[in-house]
Amino acid sequence: MIAIACDHAGIDLKPAVIAVLDELGIIYKDFGTFSHGSVDYPIYGARAAKAVASGECDRGIIMCGTGVGIGMAASKVHGIRCVTCTDTYSAKMSRLHNDANMLSLGARVLGTELAKDIVRVWLMTEFEGERHARRVGMINKLDDGEELE
Repeated sequence: MIAIACDHAGIDLKPAVIAVLDELGIIYKDFGTFSHGSVDYPIYGARAAKAVASGECDRGIIMCGTGVGIGMAASKVHGIRCVTCTDTYSAKMSRLHNDANMLSLGARVLGTELAKDIVRVWLMTEFEGERHARRVGMINKLDDGEELE
């Protein structure tokens, strides 16, 4: 299951993301917002991130105006590796090499079709593991407050 969430700036992109999830037959849980009324993006980023971190959802897709703020908020939740993507190559590599478990999109930055392509690529790409697993393990150590050297 995929957690989705957005603020008021990301709400117009949310139906396009949902359309891709429906197209791929992927179940999702929507953590809001549900209107154009001004809201605080950290609340919605955290809601989706907590669902991913707890295992309630496998991964998450979040949206705000640039994707940056809501992505930063999500990344503050322990266990989250959120990537803000503006191209399909970064989306692919964030899964292959970094095992990103959340994707952040900017509704005011991306066209709808590019956003849908990014979502498809990100969802369909699996983590490569191997040498990359060691590096993701290092990221996880940092998340746990541990030193790397």
